[in-house]
Amino acid sequence: MNPKTLFDKIWESHIVKEIEGGPSVMYIDRHYIHEVTSPQAFAGIRRRGLKVFRPEKTFATCDHNVPTLNQHLPLSDPLSALPVEELAKNTATYGIKYFPLGDPSNGVVHIIGPELGLTQCGMTIVCGDSHTSTHGALGNIAFGIGTSEVEMVLATQTILQTKPKQMLINVNGSLKEGVCAKDIILHIISRLGTSGGTGYFLEFAGSTIENLSMEERMTICNMSIEMGARGGLIAPDNTTFEYLKGRQYSPGTIGSSEVGGVEGRVNEAEWEGAVKRWSKLKSDPGCKYDMEYTFAAEEIEPMITYGTNPAMGIPVNSVIPELNGSEAGLSRALVYMGLTPGVKIAGLKIDYVFLGSCTNGRIEDFRAFASLVKGRQKAPGVTAWLVPGSKGVERQIEEEGIGDTLRKAGFELRQPGCSACLGMNDDKVPEGKYAVSSSNRNFEGRQGPGARTMLAGPLVVAAAAVTGEITDPRIFLK
Repeated sequence: MNPKTLFDKIWESHIVKEIEGGPSVMYIDRHYIHEVTSPQAFAGIRRRGLKVFRPEKTFATCDHNVPTLNQHLPLSDPLSALPVEELAKNTATYGIKYFPLGDPSNGVVHIIGPELGLTQCGMTIVCGDSHTSTHGALGNIAFGIGTSEVEMVLATQTILQTKPKQMLINVNGSLKEGVCAKDIILHIISRLGTSGGTGYFLEFAGSTIENLSMEERMTICNMSIEMGARGGLIAPDNTTFEYLKGRQYSPGTIGSSEVGGVEGRVNEAEWEGAVKRWSKLKSDPGCKYDMEYTFAAEEIEPMITYGTNPAMGIPVNSVIPELNGSEAGLSRALVYMGLTPGVKIAGLKIDYVFLGSCTNGRIEDFRAFASLVKGRQKAPGVTAWLVPGSKGVERQIEEEGIGDTLRKAGFELRQPGCSACLGMNDDKVPEGKYAVSSSNRNFEGRQGPGARTMLAGPLVVAAAAVTGEITDPRIFLK
């Protein structure tokens, strides 16, 4: 029997039909939808006179267009209000579970999926959103799909997919103090480039990955697509199982559990049966990958981007790369960013900081941010948007006293949503302003027309927030 990768095992167990010389028809275990990419799909369902085939497999939330202030009020922007209203109507019509604004389970789709236990292990998971790769952190084949494919999954609970190549990325060793999961993935992308994973599905492994928390693993898989990959996954282990146990939709959970905490009673026999199945989800010794890379954790520093794609990243205490005359893309990026080659990036004055998004909007990110700003004050002139990824995270922030710490330091908390990750709601960075952001993309105009985005982890964001400039967070950790 040939040894198989984790990806192979999940893929093969979900094939409904193989088309000779073409793609496979794949069964989908979990389908997440939101207000931006679902209205057109539902319109197609109605136009064809179809029903949603298995509505119990689909879960909905509103996150992209929503404001992060005064969510108890009607949405004032009609371009945002309409898709949110459509989502409410469509989910009610087709019997789909919906977590609307104000619901205790509302939040960013890729945060509430794992938080509620909807995302489990060994699943195929899709959503009309590119960062669906996040759910691969729990040992799943998870990837974003287009609007026509959202319609296909609603109608059939299947999707046509061509099997990608596979890449193994090993990270081994111990991280330095002040280095977080965001730094790991920014380091990898800076080495492999934005097309380094094109055509591949990634598996992250190695001692460093194994020692990460569940939320840190989600950050890694979330940004796997920023190197062009179809998605990324990590084999589930005891860390995964402990995270999922007792969550609202996890196997064996009895009654309800508070979102953000694990308080549900558990039918141990049912839970242990799930863990037994999930424990088999790992790559076999001797299995083959199409490409392999290995990185040393000790070489990774706190990172920040300086350009207009996530591969343009450098250690926070480094210098902006010199032009060699043949890098037109780099030249354009530096002009857009208003930066000079050969100059240290530390010390650059910044205007905004953003903590949030499906990359770094979880409770551990807020704990890290608060640990650095505690006893300090927000720098004058810096606008800070601190946006929990869900109502569950919002509750934990207050229960743990993080909210008090942040307010004493001069910060205000906003309400859950995608916020300044993308320019689709009220939270837009003005033209020409620098924003140190914990989100996942720094393309031109991503956070608003003309906005200058610099991607970083929560500790680098926090250091910039209290100094008003790009700062190595390790000076505060000594």
